[in-house]
Amino acid sequence: QVQLVESGGGLVQAGGSLRLSCAASGLTFRGRALGWFRQASGKEREFVSAVNWSGGSTDYADSVKGRFTISRDNTKNTVYLQMNSLKLEDTAVYYCAARLGGVDSNRWSAYDFWGQGTQVTVSS
Repeated sequence: QVQLVESGGGLVQAGGSLRLSCAASGLTFRGRALGWFRQASGKEREFVSAVNWSGGSTDYADSVKGRFTISRDNTKNTVYLQMNSLKLEDTAVYYCAARLGGVDSNRWSAYDFWGQGTQVTVSS
């Protein structure tokens, strides 16, 4: 059974930082593209960041460029999202996702496996 489990969410003041982690069981991240998406209350799920199978290609939503960094550690079967300079509008449930393929994508429909999400709340 495939499980992706996010951790690292929480409450942080605006301008602060959080590091999200997503670890998998029943699925190897090696060779697969990975992504982070988020969904704020009352809004649609939106793309945040993605990394290709090798880690050599990354993509970011314009709203997080320069503030968020995605990385992966295949030896730990884990993907990370370092979030700096957090803003109120970053408040959302953050989901990690994995594709069967190795090319990163900003489309949620391209991903085959999803975590249960972790809440990030940014306060003023």
